[in-house]
Amino acid sequence: MRQSIEEYKNVRQRYDFLEGQRVDLKEAEDTLLEIIKEMDEIMKEKFLATFEEIRCEFKKVFVSMFHGGEAELLLTDPDNLLETGIEIKAEPPGKKLQSISLLSGGEKALTAIAILFAILKLKPMPFCVLDEIEAALDDENVYRFADYIRNLRFSFCNSPRFI
Repeated sequence: MRQSIEEYKNVRQRYDFLEGQRVDLKEAEDTLLEIIKEMDEIMKEKFLATFEEIRCEFKKVFVSMFHGGEAELLLTDPDNLLETGIEIKAEPPGKKLQSISLLSGGEKALTAIAILFAILKLKPMPFCVLDEIEAALDDENVYRFADYIRNLRFSFCNSPRFI
């Protein structure tokens, strides 16, 4: 009988310890889930704000780079910002608005370059190496790209941030 009472005390002590551990783990899980939920909301807000800025700047850069036309960045699933994709629609001068997959290789490359420069305009870097960025461009698009770079250089040189 004495052994049973001693065994019960040991088991009870072990149970109380494990129950305390379970409660602590449940509280930690709830805290982590709340932090994840808050971080998801912050990421959604920052993603959407940044996406909108890039979308607006991309339209301007595209028109400048192609000397006309129209372009659009769209979210494929706006209700699910953490898992959405981004669709690129582009309308170079003389063509109708279409998915980027339907453009020529040179137009695709120049559209991608326009997105890159839209991002760089919003988030400038001290320097950027563009090794063979024009390799996929045909002659006409190389000239467009060169004109854009030339104009960009002059706008940076005249900018108060550059001086």
